[in-house]
Amino acid sequence: MPVELFRVDDRLIHGQVVVGWAKPMNAGFIMLVDDSVAENAWEQDLYSLAVPPNIELVFATVAAAADQLPILERDSRRGIVLTGDVQTMARLHERSPTFSEVNLGGLHTAPGRVACLRYVYLSEGDEAQLGELAARGVRVTAQDLPVSRQTPLAELLARRKAS
Repeated sequence: MPVELFRVDDRLIHGQVVVGWAKPMNAGFIMLVDDSVAENAWEQDLYSLAVPPNIELVFATVAAAADQLPILERDSRRGIVLTGDVQTMARLHERSPTFSEVNLGGLHTAPGRVACLRYVYLSEGDEAQLGELAARGVRVTAQDLPVSRQTPLAELLARRKAS
């Protein structure tokens, strides 16, 4: 089975990803794509504590993840690819344009970000990167949990402009 979820969530590994997404989809692996975390054993140990032993947790830089995506797409297990920000997901897609959907699951308040949903705040830079992804044919939606309504990118951007 291919990777079923490409998710942007600034909290990275936490209950919503593990219990809310990985468990219901019966995920066999999560690939956390973050150049800094991929080089930091202490952070890896912390994130590993939140993942049950039946789910493999892989840490990768953007470059390594781009190389591994074609292999993961042939993996028999369901999987999640997770980044902490829009820019990392956009860089991953530039290097390996093998995926056509991105889920925004948690981008929280920060300087320069505007509320679009209670769990998605976007900056001008995020908006530009998401627009580039969409222009490359990637369907971008926001959805905090699988049972929640998907909010399309156009609606998110309209909410951002209205704020």
